[in-house]
Amino acid sequence: MTKSIFARRRAQLLRQIGSGVALIATAPETARNRDTHFPYRWDSYFYYLTGFVEPEAVLVLVAGKKPRQILFCRDKDVTREIWDGYRYGPARARQALGMDEAHSITKLDALLPKLISDQPAVYYPMGAQQVWDERVIRWINQVKALVRTGVSAPGEVKDVRALIDDMRLVKDAAELATMQRAADITAAAHARAMRATRPGLMEFEIEAELLHEFVRNGARAPAYTSIVAGGANACVLHYVDNNAKLKGGDLLLIDAGCELDSYAADITRTFPVSGVFSAAQRDVYELVLDAQRAAIGAVKPGARFDAYHEAALRVLARGFIDLKLCKGSVDAVVDSKKYQQFYMHRTGHWLGLDVHDAGDYARNGKSRMLEPGMVLTVEPGCYIRPAKNVPKALWNIGIRIEDDVVVTKSGRHILTAAAPKQVREIEALMSSAA
Repeated sequence: MTKSIFARRRAQLLRQIGSGVALIATAPETARNRDTHFPYRWDSYFYYLTGFVEPEAVLVLVAGKKPRQILFCRDKDVTREIWDGYRYGPARARQALGMDEAHSITKLDALLPKLISDQPAVYYPMGAQQVWDERVIRWINQVKALVRTGVSAPGEVKDVRALIDDMRLVKDAAELATMQRAADITAAAHARAMRATRPGLMEFEIEAELLHEFVRNGARAPAYTSIVAGGANACVLHYVDNNAKLKGGDLLLIDAGCELDSYAADITRTFPVSGVFSAAQRDVYELVLDAQRAAIGAVKPGARFDAYHEAALRVLARGFIDLKLCKGSVDAVVDSKKYQQFYMHRTGHWLGLDVHDAGDYARNGKSRMLEPGMVLTVEPGCYIRPAKNVPKALWNIGIRIEDDVVVTKSGRHILTAAAPKQVREIEALMSSAA
């Protein structure tokens, strides 16, 4: 993405603030163990406004008649670059990012009280990190100590995320292009996993196939810990051990997505380890697929966010009755929530810089309306654990089918359509790799 895109976002935020100062820090580095750190991942809010990926950086936006965009970052340090790689330094960062000013991060404590003086409000991610809560309070108190000199302290502290969330929720063309590429890479990884799967392999061997496809296409990390769950493990929603042996006759559920240029993809596919669905597995699979079709059909501009979950739920409820998992009418199953024994999560979430992306799902107790540019996942499922009320042929069948969908002006576009999900597609792909 070009620096003009990030500059437009900062200008938009400044207009929304009107008068005041916004403060957005990137994420801190986190120690993994002695002398090593976890791979660094910058803060999504900070990145959305800057495109800057170095640690120890803070963006300050001063709104008003003379708006200012200011970056605080690490100093240029040739010696440290020998060990850790290139550093922009304030002068180069100001130019590269299109900022009005840039200063050493070491000057933050000295300059922030001056920047917030005589400002009506401070906007920052309240409660996200205790260290920043304490620093903001300290800066405000420093200004309050100067009131006898005629300086006024901010009278309000507001959460800046409330403003940025709405901006992030509707993706621009550059974001959608990146997300399409992430979806294509992830779809290819799922197809690769299907071709590689056979009885006797370990779940982590299939996870390795996913990671290989991600990295060789430039996506250096998964967007979240991959779920590779064979057999009964597929009935554990957030199973991440990925250390069991795959057995013929079982299904394999894979929930995995890459992160590309900070944007996430999120796909789930479920398929038979042996390459062919059993009759019972196929019945449940087709039910979940029907529920997903109904849900995707409900994604359109002007629809309630809840509508696509409700569409999937009614199809699943009808199927649970037909499979003798639930009794009564569809309305009775839905109203009593008896379906929750087999389907206990919502049908999707926002997707973007975070896999569970920013943005409210409801406003004033009412479901949010979908708008063009919003991106969400559609992921109904069915998880059948052994129980007295469950036909034995269905025990330990866990199925989820998930796609990434963009709301468009005329309806929707499925970013992840390239990932096989029809029974005949999956069986043909796995048969060709045998």
